[in-house]
Amino acid sequence: MRNIIAVASGKGGVGKSTTACNLALGLAALGLKVGILDADIYGPSQPKLFGLRGKPKLVGPRMLEPMERFGVKVMSIGFLVDEEVAMIWRGPMVQSALTQMMRDVAWGELDCLVVDMPPGTGDIHLTLMQTVPVTGVVIVTTPQAVALADAKKGIAMFGQAQINVPIIGLAENMAYFTPEELPDNKYYLFGKEGGKKLAEEYDLSFLGQIPLVQSIREGGDEGVPAMVGNDEISKQAFRNITAQAVRNIAIRNAAAPATQTIKTQA
Repeated sequence: MRNIIAVASGKGGVGKSTTACNLALGLAALGLKVGILDADIYGPSQPKLFGLRGKPKLVGPRMLEPMERFGVKVMSIGFLVDEEVAMIWRGPMVQSALTQMMRDVAWGELDCLVVDMPPGTGDIHLTLMQTVPVTGVVIVTTPQAVALADAKKGIAMFGQAQINVPIIGLAENMAYFTPEELPDNKYYLFGKEGGKKLAEEYDLSFLGQIPLVQSIREGGDEGVPAMVGNDEISKQAFRNITAQAVRNIAIRNAAAPATQTIKTQA
């Protein structure tokens, strides 16, 4: 895996999984070999977003073959347990599941592995960074003040001295709403440019805005994400974010040594 990109958020409900899914598809559209790992053990979303069901096949005695759709390899705990079963697992079990999905899956050669992180800052984040060298992180937030407050905690975690994983940039989801019948109007339902201002405050690259568009929600529910759908507005938003992320990854890789796995007792 040449690049491992974590997609994180301070809180749930900001569209992190949708952004991770469409970022992976955007990278694949550029001709890259891409996989996505659903690391949200308690609330896996990628099987639904990609429209995938069933169990992964075994490759050899213990390796699992990732599922694949739209040119992206996908692995999620959602493939391995009944979708109606609650994951009542303690931390060590969750950490073990994540480690197995990294090491016991036949990912093959990848240019980029996108990791859909759970919301918040906790065991899974530390386990990932202790297991593999993460190239960088994409932070997802909405412009709403409560989401921005939690996004700051995520930014602070990755910037800690013992972790020090680069932040590739910040994406602002649900940035504004434009009615189909009033295409020139923008309504800032959750506040205006909160994500952009947060990026400026922390001197982070602002990847772009994703509008609040009905087709993004419908595509996610139907297993046909925006990047492979027919709505050009949402598709262009994710194209822009992908292009800026790719530029930032290239600059980061050229200017800095590879990120190392962290060693922490936290």
